[in-house]
Amino acid sequence: MVIALEKNSSVGVSFFFPVYNDEAHLGEAVESVMRQTFTNWEVLIVDDDSTDGTREWLQAEDFPPNVRVVFHDHNRGKGAAVATALAHATGTYAAIMDADLEYDPQQIAPLLRPLLAGDADVVYGVRGFEAHSAYSFWYVVGNKAVTLALNVLFNAWLSDIMTCMKVVPTALWRELALREQGFAFEAEITARLLGAGIRIHEVPISYQARSREAGKKLTAADGLRVVRTLLRTRFDGRDVADGERYVPAPPGRAADQGARFARHVRR
Repeated sequence: MVIALEKNSSVGVSFFFPVYNDEAHLGEAVESVMRQTFTNWEVLIVDDDSTDGTREWLQAEDFPPNVRVVFHDHNRGKGAAVATALAHATGTYAAIMDADLEYDPQQIAPLLRPLLAGDADVVYGVRGFEAHSAYSFWYVVGNKAVTLALNVLFNAWLSDIMTCMKVVPTALWRELALREQGFAFEAEITARLLGAGIRIHEVPISYQARSREAGKKLTAADGLRVVRTLLRTRFDGRDVADGERYVPAPPGRAADQGARFARHVRR
């Protein structure tokens, strides 16, 4: 599927790659993003003080101008790496990508469709957890448990709050009161979006979990941190008021509004 983002369009996508010890797959993951069917994009890679050769590989690589790399001087966690990427982003929308190939970057295009059509404010790619792709029984149960906790606390009905594949307006993302440094960031951003009155649109995606030996980092302790984060964000009163004002008008709708305004002025 081709998404109509023209080269000179003001609508662009910033892909965030928070990486830590991902040398084995990072090159292939970045190349996959660079094969996108739309043209107005950038990649922001944040190395979180890797020790496996990732840092050296990034320093030696000759990337095109729209691929930028930032290095942390010590390991700070996934949430901190995403915050660093966000500070450098120039796209209208931003999306997180993992460098371990659990997610296919080509699936970002279908997630953009409801945003550009004006049918959604934020889009999540929802994993199906089939028998051949899930990491383990307890991993899936844990994911369902923290998702249920959020649904109860926020009176919502979401399917997968821990999915990495989220596409969010960059301006809105910057307004959210986010402080989690680790994996609980994934739940925190969802809670803040719901607290801001944002509609989250879900699109099914494919997913291939990697093994612990291949570098999977989530643990049961992260699940407990997620629940703690959900409780904090539900009651701390730090939600953005009227979050939809930070959601850009779809390109077609903005053009229509401009044309109607021009006709009104001419009259």
